[in-house]
Amino acid sequence: MPAYDALLLVSFGGPEGPEDVLPFLRNVTAGRNIPDSRLEQVAEHYYLFGGISPINQQCRDLVAAIEKDFEAGGIDLPVYWGNRNWQPYLAGTVATMAADGVTRALAVATSAYSSYSSCRQYLEDIEHGRAPLGPAAPRIDKIPPYFSQAGFTQSFATAAEAALQSLPADVRDQADLVFTAHSIPLAMSERSGPLSGAYPAQLAEVAGQVAARLGVTRPWRLAYSSRSGPPAQPWLEPDISDCLAELAAAGSRAVVVVPIGFVSDHMEVRFDLDVEAAETARRLGLPFARATTPGTSAPFVAMITDLVRQWQAEPPASGPPGVTAAAAAPAGHGAAAARRFCGSDCCVPAPARPLAAR
Repeated sequence: MPAYDALLLVSFGGPEGPEDVLPFLRNVTAGRNIPDSRLEQVAEHYYLFGGISPINQQCRDLVAAIEKDFEAGGIDLPVYWGNRNWQPYLAGTVATMAADGVTRALAVATSAYSSYSSCRQYLEDIEHGRAPLGPAAPRIDKIPPYFSQAGFTQSFATAAEAALQSLPADVRDQADLVFTAHSIPLAMSERSGPLSGAYPAQLAEVAGQVAARLGVTRPWRLAYSSRSGPPAQPWLEPDISDCLAELAAAGSRAVVVVPIGFVSDHMEVRFDLDVEAAETARRLGLPFARATTPGTSAPFVAMITDLVRQWQAEPPASGPPGVTAAAAAPAGHGAAAARRFCGSDCCVPAPARPLAAR
């Protein structure tokens, strides 16, 4: 018998029409007493794109790409997909899995890094999805953050090279690299367990690997987008627009933005980078190109297949049915964490969570 009988893709979810936007944003911010007037401001980002987030279609495309790669690689596992904040919801997906006879599934999230919202909250989401089924729920083991995997960094290096080549020839070789990610509250960043500040440290690790793959030796920048908390609450900085202004003032000839914090084109990528940051660069007279996210790139899909193959060959020790977490293995995440579980003191909740608009 195989160690696993299904793969579950877990994602954030997003609206697929104007009528979905406010209900979706209310799901994202449930329990936080954020007024509709604030949500309506964020909703405008979606309405610029017809009220449709790209993430759901990208998840459908990723499922199809994984299924194709599984077939080519001789992996006989069905692939399911469930979301945190919009249809198809995880609870419905897990119920379907149970009805299909799935008893033990491996899960991979569309989030590569360590923080409460990008790692541990997905474990909680899966457990909430299992809860209504009681003992009939399949056991689900979540692959921990995979930011250090070669297929992840190679996808960005290939995309960054293509973005560089899209710049005018006279500035291409002098372009500055700016790596970006979703900002989070500083308190959340500092509550990642044994590796304090794990999220920015992991981003810096990936940025360095991508730059090295490109053969870039000059300094690069790490910036953030999508800050959404109260003004008095400190978040990770600098903001991407501020970073672009600093580069322009320092005489930068051109900029390539590489969104290493994202697996696919969330709304933060489409709006914060393709609209706001691009407009900032235009106003500054700074040639600008944005690298694509991994999406369904061959190295990224092959990475998922390879991780599944590894876990099939060497599954974790059996324990009580449920979501693998906490005491299952050593605490924390590190550069070689792809074969570990989440530790009991890593990615613990912070006092506040960001208003994401994915």
